[in-house]
Amino acid sequence: MVSPTYFESRWNLGDALSDMALFERVEVVRGATGLMTGTGNPSAAINMVRKHATSREFKGDVSAEYGSWNKERYVADLQSPLTEDGKIRARIVGGYQNNDSWLDRYNSEKAFFSGIVDADLGDLTMLSAGYEYQRIDVNSPTWGGLPRWNTDGSSNSYDRARSTAPDWAYNDKEINKVFMTLKQRFADTWQATLNATHSEVEFDSKMMYVDAYVNKADGMLVGPYSNYGPGFDYVGGTGWNSGKRKVDALDLFADGSYELFGRQHNLMFGGSYSKQNNRYFSSWANIFPDEIGSFYNFNGNFPQTDWSPQSLAQDDTTHMKSLYAATRVTLADPLHLILGARYTNWRVDTLTYSMEKNHTTPYAGLVFDINDNWSTYASYTSIFQPQNDRDSSGKYLTPITGNNYELGLKSDWMNSRLTTTLAIFRIEQDNVAQSTGTPIPGSNGETAYKAVDGTVSKGVEFELNGAITDNWQLTFGATRYIAEDNEGNAVNPNLPRTTVKMFTSYRLPVMPELTVGGGVNWQNRVYTDTVTPYGTFRAEQGSYALVDLFTRYQVTKNFSLQGNVNNLFDKTYDTNVEGSIVYGAPRNFSITGTYQF
Repeated sequence: MVSPTYFESRWNLGDALSDMALFERVEVVRGATGLMTGTGNPSAAINMVRKHATSREFKGDVSAEYGSWNKERYVADLQSPLTEDGKIRARIVGGYQNNDSWLDRYNSEKAFFSGIVDADLGDLTMLSAGYEYQRIDVNSPTWGGLPRWNTDGSSNSYDRARSTAPDWAYNDKEINKVFMTLKQRFADTWQATLNATHSEVEFDSKMMYVDAYVNKADGMLVGPYSNYGPGFDYVGGTGWNSGKRKVDALDLFADGSYELFGRQHNLMFGGSYSKQNNRYFSSWANIFPDEIGSFYNFNGNFPQTDWSPQSLAQDDTTHMKSLYAATRVTLADPLHLILGARYTNWRVDTLTYSMEKNHTTPYAGLVFDINDNWSTYASYTSIFQPQNDRDSSGKYLTPITGNNYELGLKSDWMNSRLTTTLAIFRIEQDNVAQSTGTPIPGSNGETAYKAVDGTVSKGVEFELNGAITDNWQLTFGATRYIAEDNEGNAVNPNLPRTTVKMFTSYRLPVMPELTVGGGVNWQNRVYTDTVTPYGTFRAEQGSYALVDLFTRYQVTKNFSLQGNVNNLFDKTYDTNVEGSIVYGAPRNFSITGTYQF
């Protein structure tokens, strides 16, 4: 398990995006999760479960994948005992990937490695320690997307391969992490766990962005702030950004059962601490219309900026300290009460100011077991979510606070082989970030935000997971919600209000070596209204579905082949209606061979 850590995401450094080959599984915990994590989105939390050395004999697998846009990927996963009795074990995972893209000039190269040692230090103590490394080098990455609007208010459309990235642009990252987990059992019913993580991420990038309107007559670009006067007619910029992020996280907790009034109950309590420092340097320059010429002719052949020396752009340190406790009390055989609270002290220190907040997150839940298969529940918790968005003065917005209410019905069949959940929810939030549509003065084009109070989201969600039969697996989920501010206006209409997701796989009884399957992701229409010097324009993406297919054949006991098709019907869709045009991936293919031993 990864220690609960909050990442400042204004610069995407990839430290929260480790390659999935390093993890055993990903768990999605739905609903507000402030009691467990201290911060986070009120809709869900992601728990990344690392691979561990679990085998007392040598075993492993290797795989090779080839696909669209010259993709090649190789992964090895090996584990072995280090002692004869198998009480000390090791596991290493390493891989390499290189691929182009549907975008012109783009190339990405990635190498990753993880090594972990698991040791049983007696019957009651377990220690895990490991190291993770990842390097990602991207050539000609995009920084934003393609100009959406013409000066007459009409919207542009482009070939999906079109890119604003010049030949010289790059974005390189290097990630180093060390992590440790110590578990100590006490008697039969109690266990204490200590998780510790230290990570360092370095990045260096030189990139270019375009932010402008297009004159349809000649393709010349017009800057969004050109009406402010001389010097404001820039249509984009270049940036040379580099820096380092350091994160330290520590989490200590104990959980177990206790007896009270003749019944067994559960208790969990603990504390956590994290410190994150972001130190970034920057050099940037504006781009003016004559430097690009007609955008219709732009092909990435743009001269590199004569860079000035970098200056310190950001030096922020965020501290978060938490204490928490929760108990599950059995009031009667079918009735359980869950009570908990988390106290969080959050502080950020920047070059120009400091901000500190204290927040107590209560949690209360009631679960009633209707019978062996069905249960119903009700829950309440508060929300505390620090933000990365800044206002027009450059200060971070205060954390989002609010309340989350949920009522649900769950079922469990065939010893949890098949589960269903139906829930209705209401989320109340203050200090929600809303774009002002204007940049922060003196920033490199960063958008300023304002805090909005009284945001209310309410909706319903259904989910089904598991085995329909011995050969048929199905995951299905559907969500519908509305979100409005205190004046009844839609909040963040760029996010879909209705989503439907389904994934299924079926092993043919007449040919058990063959498994076929696929998935569908559907979302409804999204839009954003943007105020421009030429009027208010609405960017819109209609509802669409993406269909994926796969087939897997077990050639021998140890060797399998799998083929995947993503975006089967080659749907063209825009992923960024709140800004410039960013197209999603076209139809693409891959084939993977895996050998296990």
